[in-house]
Amino acid sequence: MIRIILFLVLIALGAAGAAWIAEQSGDVVLSWGGYRVQTTLPVFVLGLGIVVVAAMMLWAILRGLWRTPQRIRRNRRERRQARGRHAITQGLLAIGHGDSAAARIHADAARKHAAHDPLALLLHAQSAQLDGDREGAQRAFRTMAEREDTRLLGLRGLFIEAQRADDPVAAVMLAEEALKLSPSSSWASHAVLGFCCAKGDWAGALKILDNNQSAGLIDKATYRRQRGVLLTARALELEKVDRDLARESVMEAVKLAPTLVPAAVLASKFESEAHQVRRSMRLVETAWLAQPHPDLADAYAHVKLGDSARQRLVRVETLAAKTPGHIEGALAIARAAIDASEFTKAREALAPFIAQPTQRVALLMAEIERTEHGDSGRARAWTLRAVRALHDPAWTADGYVSDRWRPVSPVTGRLDAFQWQTPVAALPSDKGAAIESSPFEEAMLATPRRAVVIAPPGAVDEQPAEPTAPVTPEPPAAQDNVPPAAAGMEAAPAEATRPEAVTAPTPEPAPPEPAPPKPAEPAPSQPAPLFRSRQDIPKTVPTPIPAVIPLIRAPDDPGIDEDGPADEFAEQIAPPKAQAGGWRGFLSRWGGS
Repeated sequence: MIRIILFLVLIALGAAGAAWIAEQSGDVVLSWGGYRVQTTLPVFVLGLGIVVVAAMMLWAILRGLWRTPQRIRRNRRERRQARGRHAITQGLLAIGHGDSAAARIHADAARKHAAHDPLALLLHAQSAQLDGDREGAQRAFRTMAEREDTRLLGLRGLFIEAQRADDPVAAVMLAEEALKLSPSSSWASHAVLGFCCAKGDWAGALKILDNNQSAGLIDKATYRRQRGVLLTARALELEKVDRDLARESVMEAVKLAPTLVPAAVLASKFESEAHQVRRSMRLVETAWLAQPHPDLADAYAHVKLGDSARQRLVRVETLAAKTPGHIEGALAIARAAIDASEFTKAREALAPFIAQPTQRVALLMAEIERTEHGDSGRARAWTLRAVRALHDPAWTADGYVSDRWRPVSPVTGRLDAFQWQTPVAALPSDKGAAIESSPFEEAMLATPRRAVVIAPPGAVDEQPAEPTAPVTPEPPAAQDNVPPAAAGMEAAPAEATRPEAVTAPTPEPAPPEPAPPKPAEPAPSQPAPLFRSRQDIPKTVPTPIPAVIPLIRAPDDPGIDEDGPADEFAEQIAPPKAQAGGWRGFLSRWGGS
């Protein structure tokens, strides 16, 4: 809008100036040498304007001709850059969807048209990584590391290649160099921090953590938690070497992270040794309310040195009452009750968890049975049950299960990665609430029982038992619509389906209805037979099975008269000719009809 107003104002001023010049009277005389030109003022102004415009056009033409070669070179350079940018874009897209061949082609085109472009170097390195050419990727990253604008990117690529080559020394050196160039680089600080924790350089790790907090990489809450983790790790390492520094470190750690379990346990231990019982109990209670843990329960039980087992039991019951219904509280009470020989109280504490016990619950029950009654059988049963019971929580980080707390994950190097939780591999599936053996599995895994055949009194074995003949497949039982002859023929196989005939260890058949006197010991229970013999079919003398099984038809089936009278008209002297097909066959049939 403003531009339109200015344009109109300029037009108005130009028109006003032209009108003013046209109104002026007078002549303009130009005398140069022997020439003399005389004209009016408006004509002179118009001619002067034409001369100025012509001069400007001539200057523009000459300037354009002078700059034509430079413009041609610039256009060619811009076209090359456009082709290079297009190749880089397509190459990065090809890398994104995993087309290594297309990425390599576009990388070659980008290196040809835009060799000095940082993105062309990145495309070449990533296409080499996608093809598995580590040497080519390292060369590209070294080239990037030598340039000022791509140095950090080249160091990051060399760091990743060093990790892939399993060279931690080179990886840490590259990360340290990148951290010197850019203290705010998160990947470099993470790598150096993990390396310092791995070699136990807690002072260096704390320094890097302070740099991360000052650079704004982590917030204040995360900084306090991670600093508490590092101080706890240093205190645990120096517990038996420098107790003063360990105590100072863990006291600062428990102030920064009061819910950190190992910090609370170690701080409670130091306070207990200093006879600060109430302060030690408060430290454990704070951590217990956030995350009940067996180490906290043990520290709380032994917070006062010299107490008896019953006093420890009372103290543990007080701690467990702060989180009612939690399994860790019940386990702590059971452990303290077993030590105090209060087995009834231990059983009452574990009673809600016996239906679906964990491994620790089963092992405590086994210890109760062994200690209270000396029942090794029940103890062994609970121990076997613990093998298939649910797993208890453990220190887990990135799928790695550790028997103790660690400050850094050994898988990813992540700080404060270990959590007290049930491992993922030990979680129950959606098919069952617990990992318990079903009765079917117990029956399948049990030792198969042999059937015992009780012989009638007076029967004496005259011949030794012969090896059992191989079992041959039996024909199916007769149906209701089978004629009597077939029913009699198939009665013998029906006898073979009886349990006594199948499970008998000797080939001698048992009597159909043995009536032994009252035996001294009852016969062992036998599994129910899978098939039961038909009672409505009369038992006949077994007949030999014919070599050819006759074809049996239903009573209302007239069958086929195989021996019928021969038809003399049906006999043919020669075999019939095959009927022609296609259009010839159609014409022959149409003509014959």
